[in-house]
Amino acid sequence: MTKASPDCRFCGEALDTIFADLGTTPLSNAYVTAEDIAENRDTAYPLVVRVCSHCLLVQADEVVAHSDIFDRNYTYFSSYSDSWVAHAKRYAEDMEQRFALGPESLVVEVASNDGYLLQHFKAAGIPVLGVEPTAGTAEAAIAKGIDTRIDYFNEATGKQLAAEGRVADLTAANNVLAHVPDILDFVRGFTEILAPDGVATFEFPHILNLIRLNQFDTIYHEHYSYLSLFTVERVFAKAGLRVFDIEKLPTHGGSLRIFACLETAKHQPTAAVADMRAEEKAAQLDRLEGYTGFQEQIRKACVDFRTFLARARAEGKTVAAYGAAAKGNTFFNVCGITADDIPLIADRSHAKQGKFLPGSHIPIVAPEDLVAAKPDYVMIVAWNLAEEIRSQLADLERGGTKFVVAIPETRVL
Repeated sequence: MTKASPDCRFCGEALDTIFADLGTTPLSNAYVTAEDIAENRDTAYPLVVRVCSHCLLVQADEVVAHSDIFDRNYTYFSSYSDSWVAHAKRYAEDMEQRFALGPESLVVEVASNDGYLLQHFKAAGIPVLGVEPTAGTAEAAIAKGIDTRIDYFNEATGKQLAAEGRVADLTAANNVLAHVPDILDFVRGFTEILAPDGVATFEFPHILNLIRLNQFDTIYHEHYSYLSLFTVERVFAKAGLRVFDIEKLPTHGGSLRIFACLETAKHQPTAAVADMRAEEKAAQLDRLEGYTGFQEQIRKACVDFRTFLARARAEGKTVAAYGAAAKGNTFFNVCGITADDIPLIADRSHAKQGKFLPGSHIPIVAPEDLVAAKPDYVMIVAWNLAEEIRSQLADLERGGTKFVVAIPETRVL
């Protein structure tokens, strides 16, 4: 149970400002079986996000133990997204060239999942190490020949690896900075593991886009933090790291790639850092006023989608969905969508097929079953992968099926 007024997990100040209250929802990756549903094992928890008035870190209340979310049954495998694997390959090629990585280097990825990224460094002859807490995905990486340690990463892990001589010339941490309850302890691990002039890169969805584009469906219990450069630089400075470069990325609806190093490292800051600071300041992300009004955006998005469903039903049209992604579970549960509204959702992941979305209980089927159903509309849940998914389902579109996304507002593509 959480306190009525929790404290900021970074600076310790009382959190008295709500950014978004999404009611009660299940864990976003806790896909359920028919037996789970029959036995009422589909548990839901409050999902409230607050902003610290002192350090401005936006953070979800911690209502579920971290280990209960990232356990052996965690079902997100990065390699099921072709575009994400391609993104990782480009990163590997760029980093190898920019930082002159070779057989004497070491690349460490934290939250390395199923080896989707490190496989590209390994293929180039660069030594790699993955650190991944979820056994299922780690075992998939090991099966690919990726050296992987099944463990959570934090300051203690970093010290242990450094003591073993595992000192990194490059570390990667993609979409994990938001997933850790103790963000300072996590970042301090990189201070321990980095070589004197080593580089640590972090990718995370930018809260500026979450607000501007109404991406409330990216809020879920396992996302403990929603990050700006403003707050990230505060955390990094306390951990002994400094940001020296930034890239804007299209991934996950608009992300930042942060390049950081030890305070004493040789890397000089680029103009991109100052530019991003100025952009966030213009959006008021350096003050509390920049975080108001989001609740109304959520309400409107839900009304818009339910209106679309009602219109489709009145016209005798069928609506299915594609992509059993975590963001869809937030969207469906917050908006009150069930299997009565959307009778099936397709996904490429064999680990999800045959199960049901938590809360909404929409059955998850293979893509071939979706094609066979020939729905009039397919809602693309992973709107950030809309074009990739449309190309995968081109036969459906040629047959007359139309595709729909619901973020930032409901629209037919």
